[in-house]
Amino acid sequence: MTSPTRRTGTPRTPTGTPTSLTQGSPTRGGIGESTLRPDGTLKVTGEFAYSSDMWHEDMLWGHTLRSTVAHAEIRSVDISEALAVPGVYAILTYDDLPTEVKHYGLEIQDTPVLAHGKVRHHGEPVAIVAADHPETARRAAARIRIDYAELPVITDEVSATAPGAPLVHEGRDDRPQGPPTGSGPGGTPSSGHVPHPNVVHRQPIVRGDADAAAARADVIVTGDYVFGMQDQAFLGPESGLAVPAEDGGVDLYVATQWLHSDLRQIAPVLGLPDSKVRMTLSGVGGAFGGREDLSMQIHACLLALRTGKPVKMVYNRFESFFGHVHRHPAKLHYEHGATRDGKLTHMRCRIVLDGGAYASASPAVVGNASSLSVGPYVVENVDIEAIALYTNNPPCGAMRGFGAVQACFAYEAQMDKLAAELGLDPVEFRQLNAMEQGTLLPTGQRVDSPAPVAELLRRVKARPLPPEQQWLTAGEAPDVRALPGGLSNTTHGEGVVRGVGYAVGIKNVGFSEGFDDYSTARVRLEVIAGEPVAVVHTAMAEVGQGGVTVHAQIARSELGVAQVTIQPADTRVGSAGSTSASRQTYVTGGAIKNTCEHVREKVLELGRRKFGTYHPAWATAELLLESGKVVTDGGEVLADLADVLEDEVVDLELEWRHRATEAFDLRTGQGNGHVQYSFAAHRAVVEVDTELGLVKVIELAVAQDVGKALNPLSVVGQIQGGSLQGLGVAVMEEIIVDPVTAKVRNPSFTDYLIPTLLDTPTIPVDVLELADEHAPYGLRGIGEAPTLSSTPAILAAIRNATGLELNRTPVRPEHLTGM
Repeated sequence: MTSPTRRTGTPRTPTGTPTSLTQGSPTRGGIGESTLRPDGTLKVTGEFAYSSDMWHEDMLWGHTLRSTVAHAEIRSVDISEALAVPGVYAILTYDDLPTEVKHYGLEIQDTPVLAHGKVRHHGEPVAIVAADHPETARRAAARIRIDYAELPVITDEVSATAPGAPLVHEGRDDRPQGPPTGSGPGGTPSSGHVPHPNVVHRQPIVRGDADAAAARADVIVTGDYVFGMQDQAFLGPESGLAVPAEDGGVDLYVATQWLHSDLRQIAPVLGLPDSKVRMTLSGVGGAFGGREDLSMQIHACLLALRTGKPVKMVYNRFESFFGHVHRHPAKLHYEHGATRDGKLTHMRCRIVLDGGAYASASPAVVGNASSLSVGPYVVENVDIEAIALYTNNPPCGAMRGFGAVQACFAYEAQMDKLAAELGLDPVEFRQLNAMEQGTLLPTGQRVDSPAPVAELLRRVKARPLPPEQQWLTAGEAPDVRALPGGLSNTTHGEGVVRGVGYAVGIKNVGFSEGFDDYSTARVRLEVIAGEPVAVVHTAMAEVGQGGVTVHAQIARSELGVAQVTIQPADTRVGSAGSTSASRQTYVTGGAIKNTCEHVREKVLELGRRKFGTYHPAWATAELLLESGKVVTDGGEVLADLADVLEDEVVDLELEWRHRATEAFDLRTGQGNGHVQYSFAAHRAVVEVDTELGLVKVIELAVAQDVGKALNPLSVVGQIQGGSLQGLGVAVMEEIIVDPVTAKVRNPSFTDYLIPTLLDTPTIPVDVLELADEHAPYGLRGIGEAPTLSSTPAILAAIRNATGLELNRTPVRPEHLTGM
């Protein structure tokens, strides 16, 4: 104990000076340090317990029967033969749902719990089975007889909006029922302002006079771009365990990325109050937006409540491709103009996103695509339209960087076209038009924090290039792993050419367009075994982003304690929002910081009451908690934290919100829709085998402004991971949907290719820390921005190597060879 100087006389309780200083990080393991994540070793050694590893005595296994066609009337469903299979406990169809609430949805409740009357996409759930063994459940499901009468399929804008086109949702009269998931119309009727019932949402943005500006332009370039449907490809399939409770409720242990959004959708379908649907996060094997919509949650609960037994559901890889939404494929038309000296005059664009059979996050994706369609550039005259369609293709929704990813691919290709037309260096042309702090966006919102677009580009361009013919080493045979085709040994350098490309992107951080974006944190501080210990409890879903590590660092810094316990995420504490939109470190991190500050103040009040009479600094100085002690801002130690607390427990649960945003005007797109922006720039270096059409990305250099790196090691990991996901969509990843039948052709990792370690290039990362004064610690959300610019940088490099136009992702060998 550090004993305060004792004085005689009657103790008094000083009012003290509220602590307003931001805590530094003298406590080991605080913010700014590259502390190791607690789940890292367990995951790479295979010891981590994922949701699919859960087990319960006497549990049953659930299985989902899915439609084999994309659009059809359901004439009949016969479960009699399936029910006769020994070991089957229950089979449920739409008619067995317990309440009048039979649909759910993130924003628009248009998704049936089980199909009724018709199916709208390949793989839609029709019936669910509970049995004593997973194979029994699958065999029983195979014996359910469904009589389909197939209907014409809607697969694109032409078939969706043609005169007399079948309606994917007849009698549509929807309006968003729940909170938007990132940006969205915020309660505005969706069906009331769209040009056709097969259009989910439309957002125009008009500013300046694009026609007049086009007349002044010396150069105008146009382009049509196609962006393929990407899968999140998380490694842990959808899974969970529902356990019926004695009070008539249910406990659900599940891999998700937004517990309270799930709860909001599950409880009404079950006919239970929220208090009787208790959710706990279990081990999550990645998400990337694919777990923002429900998958097996309601089905497992229904089967558990029907059978009175715990029910576990685990999708296999094939089923997982049908069990979650994907990235919206898109068609984009762009027109840009510029003066001869390289200044952008105007931009027109039209973005058509395919939302598939159900709305999911499509309104939010439209909002992002339209509001960020101009990219990180100053363009005063714009005419923008973005829409999302209802079709009979697989439902699409949230995926890392949604809306902004598709737009970045197109506008960055346009920048290269314009630079070439003007005879300018593509990087210098971008820098000439780069936005900066104070720039007015096409939505009318002013960028009020650093926007170092030109600097990011300068940094990636200034990096030394990898050596030419880097597959050669002195005196040795070519290393084929460094060549296109890799270990297939398809070339030793013959026909291989190099290309270099650049791109930069802008992504919003956090939920937008008026959404009440907040998070909740409960923090408890007490003395255990003579040592102060903090317990942090939130509903944040740890999906691999490292939140549990950073949140503990924040608590250590703010409370000056070494021991911090992160409690499992569940719904006993208030919502933390979704682990998406690059928001959790900002919002839930902000909530933890805020609650810790209040806890700290309570502790200091205790200290003032106990020891305030013994030292004037308790009343006059700014006080901090550092290394388990109360100290002044001058570093003088006043007391041990353990002596201040003794048997007292300080326990607070508080909500925290970032700055409010507002919805975009539905006619003009004007509005302060976003709270923060994140920027990243890439330089890609590729080698292309022009004879076989194979591509090897050999370096993907990136520079990104992160505001403040709370955990530098995790920051670099996030940036590298996002960059690699962009590489996947550039040259590998695409869900192929048959344009005639709307059936998915490649629902497996055999036919849907994702980058492996051998495909991963060197990814040097240059991190800037330019603080956003409006954000906790000045930080920026970082997870999505690198996914935007890596794809167009790679496409630009391939164009540079081959001279081909290449206006679609992913690039396939036939696009390069013309065969």
